[in-house]
Amino acid sequence: MTTVSADSLAQVFVEVADTLIDEFDLIEFLQMLADRVAGLTDHATVGILLADPNGRLHFMAASDESAKLLELLQLKQQDGPCFDAFRTGRPVVNTDLNAPAAAESWPQFAQHAAALGFRSVHAFPLRLRDEIIGAMGLFGRTVGDLGDGDVRIVQALADVAAISLLQERTISRAEVLTEQLQAALNSRIVIEQAKGAIAQTYQVDVDAAFQLIRGYARRTNRRLSEIAYLVVTDMPSLTDFHQPATRR
Repeated sequence: MTTVSADSLAQVFVEVADTLIDEFDLIEFLQMLADRVAGLTDHATVGILLADPNGRLHFMAASDESAKLLELLQLKQQDGPCFDAFRTGRPVVNTDLNAPAAAESWPQFAQHAAALGFRSVHAFPLRLRDEIIGAMGLFGRTVGDLGDGDVRIVQALADVAAISLLQERTISRAEVLTEQLQAALNSRIVIEQAKGAIAQTYQVDVDAAFQLIRGYARRTNRRLSEIAYLVVTDMPSLTDFHQPATRR
């Protein structure tokens, strides 16, 4: 990898930030990251694996088909440099694919990568402190092409990606929870309105009215909120409503 200019590096970080400002597209974000990291290197390709909630890695993006093949090979074997980086949280740097250590560590991967013309491999965890959500692999056609400064730059990009993805997951979870809470609150309002309507129609107290609504929902295998909505908007459609409620 050649020394990265400050302007080039700044441009990459600006593009990452711009992507996060726009409507977030996970695949597009990771593809952009793979392309930009590859663009900072000499004769290297980049692939990215991301973990699902169960901790299983999946292929997400690659700068070209050769990187995709190497990532898919690792997934098939459940082994390789990206798996090492993911499991340990530490980068794998400047590993010579023709050296005995590579053959001993990842025999199938090393053989196939070398057959594709690659000489070195590097893998970086996508991490935020102790949380590791994936790994990014760099596959080079020369040996020992990442200096200490280059390693810090690539790991910094991987870390920024991890922070961005974790933030997006948190926001998504918060949005889902907010939507669920709002839906529950809306349903509660409709149920209270339905209780009042039933109490007035059948001349019962609100507790009995609620039991009537609940009993009807159970007899018809429908949601309580759905029946409450129909009570408020279209009560005549609820036939045989006034039957004894069954308890469960």
